[in-house]
Amino acid sequence: MRTAFLTSGLLLTPLAMPVAASQLVPLTMPPPPPTEQPLPQLQQGRSCPALQTALRSNVGSEARVWSVTVLNSDGDVLGTINGAVPRIPASNQKLISTAYALDRLGPDFRLKTRLIQRPDGSMELNGQGDPDLGIAGLQRFVLAALRQGGARGNSIAGVKLMVREEPRSNWWPSDWHPADRGYAYGAPITRLALTSNAVGGAVSDPYSRLQRLFQQEALRRGGTVQIQRGQPVAETLLAVQQNTVVLHEESSAPMHALLSLANTESHNFTAEVLMRQASGLWDVRAASRAIERWMFEQGLPVQGLRVTDGSGLSRNNRVTSNTIAALLMRMDQHPFSAYYQASMAIAGQRGTLRNLYRGSVVDGRFRGKTGTISGVRSISGYLQTVDGPRYVSMISNGSVRPNTVMGQILRSVKRFSPCPSSVAPVKRPDVLG
Repeated sequence: MRTAFLTSGLLLTPLAMPVAASQLVPLTMPPPPPTEQPLPQLQQGRSCPALQTALRSNVGSEARVWSVTVLNSDGDVLGTINGAVPRIPASNQKLISTAYALDRLGPDFRLKTRLIQRPDGSMELNGQGDPDLGIAGLQRFVLAALRQGGARGNSIAGVKLMVREEPRSNWWPSDWHPADRGYAYGAPITRLALTSNAVGGAVSDPYSRLQRLFQQEALRRGGTVQIQRGQPVAETLLAVQQNTVVLHEESSAPMHALLSLANTESHNFTAEVLMRQASGLWDVRAASRAIERWMFEQGLPVQGLRVTDGSGLSRNNRVTSNTIAALLMRMDQHPFSAYYQASMAIAGQRGTLRNLYRGSVVDGRFRGKTGTISGVRSISGYLQTVDGPRYVSMISNGSVRPNTVMGQILRSVKRFSPCPSSVAPVKRPDVLG
């Protein structure tokens, strides 16, 4: 059920190991009650001259490769550098896909994997892409299929099982580079994904792996399984058909923990699954169009927006810093705002920001999302200041010193809050350590 919205990566390297969603600390605070107060719109006419001067100094001669936007809670554009120029966002794309999933599905939604028995005695295995589904879960499905381990009925030796999975054409966005598909961060996106389809590197054929492991486990327990592949059936997991029996079900961690896996740890597989599940479309092109429509429906500035995946690994994504900053501002007014912010990394403390800006004035005061692919660096999020939150988005496509510039920008935003009422001489901010 869709949650009404008011008024209408750092990419993992092959060696990086994400924290499982089930291991993340859940957020237990309830969302604030809905309000009828209209959300602020971007106000281009009200800026902070001192901050604008500082931003120009921060980017220096690299201004042409940067997009920077700083907003306050009234929607005032306090400072901007090429804020309306579309850029490749890298994993800042996850800010869009996770906001969409949270709004559409809510914070308590769980991805489900089910073993179903039909009236004729045959069985089906269906999934929604749980990133934490592992070997232990597979073993429990085998026990249930063989009527062992407490499952209903007497133990049986032979099982006919249909595994419903997406066609190979839906496993990867078509524009993901072939080299990326071999690494864990580029693993195929499937409904039935043991260990997120990664074992060191990507599992190139997750269906064959699942089939092999299922049959081996059944054989070890004295049974046999004949597996047939079938196409997914719409709503199979949400409304079990009449006269069928659910033999076993595995549920993922709740949505708010999945959001943290996607944003804090920048787990690509999770972000991709959330986009598909929220849209109900496992064709990534159709799911991408659904997100673009959702962004437009929220009244966000979508000029130049192009969505081609949910994680940011695609180099065909385009978004402006104005769009990302406005999305952050809108989500701060969302009934589930607390869950969205809690899903992000924290400067100097947690996730992909744990080693950045430690000991600086923004340590612990900036929650955000990083993004990194070759030639691209982005950081966007919430900076707490004495004058309230600042919604900051910074995207560089070609900077030679992006981390240094981003640190300077965050420090400038903190320094010029509240914005002075008159323009004062601006000294060049120090580089963050």
